[in-house]
Amino acid sequence: MTQGTLLSRAVTPRPREDAVTPREDAVTPREDAAPPREDAAPPRPREDLVELLRPEGCALLTVECQRGVVGPDGALPELAAVAQESGALGRVAQLVTAAHDTGVQVLHAVAERRADGRGASRNAPLFRAVERLPVRQLTGSAAVEIAEPVPVAAEDLVVRRLHGLSPIAGTEVDALLRNLGRRTLVIIGVSANVAIPAAVFDAVNLGYAAVVPEDAIAGVPASYTPAMVRHTLALVAAVTTADEVAACWRRTAVTPSRQTAAVTPSRSSFPAP
Repeated sequence: MTQGTLLSRAVTPRPREDAVTPREDAVTPREDAAPPREDAAPPRPREDLVELLRPEGCALLTVECQRGVVGPDGALPELAAVAQESGALGRVAQLVTAAHDTGVQVLHAVAERRADGRGASRNAPLFRAVERLPVRQLTGSAAVEIAEPVPVAAEDLVVRRLHGLSPIAGTEVDALLRNLGRRTLVIIGVSANVAIPAAVFDAVNLGYAAVVPEDAIAGVPASYTPAMVRHTLALVAAVTTADEVAACWRRTAVTPSRQTAAVTPSRSSFPAP
């Protein structure tokens, strides 16, 4: 049994026999539906999302998109493979780039630990399984660097945690968002098993509007992510896609004539420092 399989079993819940079965008409396209035209314009984003995702009031949180988790030589090869093969990691990079171009504040949440393990959590099977993995997320090591192809800009904020399951609880994220005046949080990254739902629940409990682009998150096994989205995250967050989020940002991006001191300048309008 590989270490990746050990972690997968530690974080993947067994299906309940009485679990609700998704409606077939909600997920199965009609056979007589016309295929989309290749030259057709992308659909307009939902109006409720346009208002929710205004760049001046929105932030993007990437969760554990670090080399030791989703990188090619990371501790969790199964999760890394799903993130790559599903396209989720590529869409994380797409959204970070779109955020940089439209003045949306980006925060990168990184999970790490000290070499001596001081302060780390050990009160769950997952934490103890992580201790046995060959790659450790040690402070200052390559494992805690943001993984390619996700870009990192000078104005991004990197929030590191030494304990717990959530990138928000017990970290600086809440205070930073409040100081920046951001009330909507777009949450992307890994894993759909633990850290993503923890972040969504914490954001909602703190009064933020949570937005989850379902194609920019990943978990193990791959089939678990859509179930988590449909039966849990959709109850507390606005579920959308990476393309729709980016379209909303582009539609309402702050232009130079509308800039104020409280708004982060758009990288598309101003040169990078």
